[in-house]
Amino acid sequence: MSATIADPRTSHATTRRGMNLEKWGWVYMRVSGVLLIILIFGHLFVNLMVGEGIHGIDFAFVAGKFATPFWQWWDVIMLWLALIHGANGMRTIVNDYVTGPRVRAVLLWALGLSAAFLILLGTLVVFTFDPCPAGSPADLLPAFCAEL
Repeated sequence: MSATIADPRTSHATTRRGMNLEKWGWVYMRVSGVLLIILIFGHLFVNLMVGEGIHGIDFAFVAGKFATPFWQWWDVIMLWLALIHGANGMRTIVNDYVTGPRVRAVLLWALGLSAAFLILLGTLVVFTFDPCPAGSPADLLPAFCAEL
């Protein structure tokens, strides 16, 4: 009794006509990986080396960063790239190891929905963050809110 193993180059996401999704997924992983290295090391440098270093990271530090559109976009781009990069890697693993078409479809849908939900939630947190909400009790707000 012999078992046949599928050709590793066989893809579940390609069609004879049209775009090769596996190729573009591979290209995305390389490009996003390089961009993520730049974004992450920039993030770490600003948070850990500039100013008071790790001792300066508190609620006021985060609120100050999120008050600047540059850092909002920096963090959102880093979030988007990291989540899509991770979801694409998980998609590759599912395509490589899950043999049942229904199970594969369910896992890929769950992966896509969870990545989309986390991207949406993270983006909302970054762009709607308000450290000094109006009408909040003064004793619950950070000290810098009293100065505003």
